[in-house]
Amino acid sequence: MSKVMEHHGVVIVGGGPAGLAAAIAAYEAGQHDVLVLERDVQLGGILNQCIHNGFGLHTFKEELTGPEYAARFIQKAQELDIACRLGTMVLDISPERVVTTVSAADGIRTIAADAVVLAMGCRERPRGALATPGYRPAGVYSAGTAQRLVNIEGQMPGREVVILGSGDIGLIMARRMTLEGAHVVCVAEVMPYSGGLKRNIVQCLDDFGIPLLLSHTVVDVEGKDRVEAVSIAEVDERMRPIPGTEVRYPCDTLMLSVGLLPENELSRAAGVELSPVTRGPIVDQSLQTSIPGVFACGNVLHVHDLVDFVSQEAAEAGAQAAHFSMAKDAQDGAAERGVPVVATDGVRYTVPSFVDPQKMADKLTVRFRVANEYCDRYVSVYYDDERVQHRKKRVMAPGEMEQVVLKREDLLAREGLAQITVKLEEE
Repeated sequence: MSKVMEHHGVVIVGGGPAGLAAAIAAYEAGQHDVLVLERDVQLGGILNQCIHNGFGLHTFKEELTGPEYAARFIQKAQELDIACRLGTMVLDISPERVVTTVSAADGIRTIAADAVVLAMGCRERPRGALATPGYRPAGVYSAGTAQRLVNIEGQMPGREVVILGSGDIGLIMARRMTLEGAHVVCVAEVMPYSGGLKRNIVQCLDDFGIPLLLSHTVVDVEGKDRVEAVSIAEVDERMRPIPGTEVRYPCDTLMLSVGLLPENELSRAAGVELSPVTRGPIVDQSLQTSIPGVFACGNVLHVHDLVDFVSQEAAEAGAQAAHFSMAKDAQDGAAERGVPVVATDGVRYTVPSFVDPQKMADKLTVRFRVANEYCDRYVSVYYDDERVQHRKKRVMAPGEMEQVVLKREDLLAREGLAQITVKLEEE
């Protein structure tokens, strides 16, 4: 099979909300040789099956469904005549930014890129990672698979439903299944707090009288051919089931909403350094990974709560990739890291992980998630040992991203700065 080498200024892997926003921003930054590679037969990514509203409140100042939100970006990309190659799977990305693809139309192709943007999104954590006892009957679905069945395929996964995990997709599917005529018995969550947005807990569970069982998990699945029932037990502080607390719930469907993982097999194979916390690339203020000219954004970088923030982040990555691709003299050598941003005392991680004050914009948004539910805590930022920000937050939860803003002039004024720390404090 012959290989055809081609060249593009910026190659974007993924045609979902992150990839589209990055492509548009790269074009508008001056790099008009942009190519988007998408493995599906249509653009839009996961938004195509997210027919509920709540998208676009930050970006467009109006409430849109997922397909409507995606359509805005698809239309813009088409107006700019950005090249998009559908039905194309990326097999490999080399450290030299050579992208290998395969498709039914073109076979295997190799593409040399001046810059690459990783925008592959995320995937659901599988049931196998949970080690749940019982058989593996029909009727066990990930929440995203069930969402596609209902919203795109027009199929009902079941009628009597138990949901394990309170991530946003699971919460939304609790409401969706109820609206389609199914009975959602309960949502069980192993943690003492929900992993979803507060608004989704209210709108998807409370408004429909669906119970949320915190500190509970499924300990048994009954049924050989089809799910017949599940047993749910309370768990202790170490998340171990407490004997004697089991309750049996008859059902024909078990949906799993037990977390999302950034889709980083390509990143790992390329040699990109990944964070052990987010499972996504470690990036600097320009969203550049440890490989020069390779940038990351969206859920492949860290799992977001709102798609509006995905678009904002991806636009920055696309613009930075465009600048890199047009600065030919800056493409050699290792990526410079800058000042490390350290997450501690209740802050799980930050994005970015490094900041170079000389290269950052006037203001830089640092996003992070907290490790637990907190009330009346202060979000503090330290430059070495000096506290420079101290802002009280009434409530913080792992399901919702937080942020702080760093100013370039403040960082430049501190010559020899060794570390930036983001932490939570009680006073």
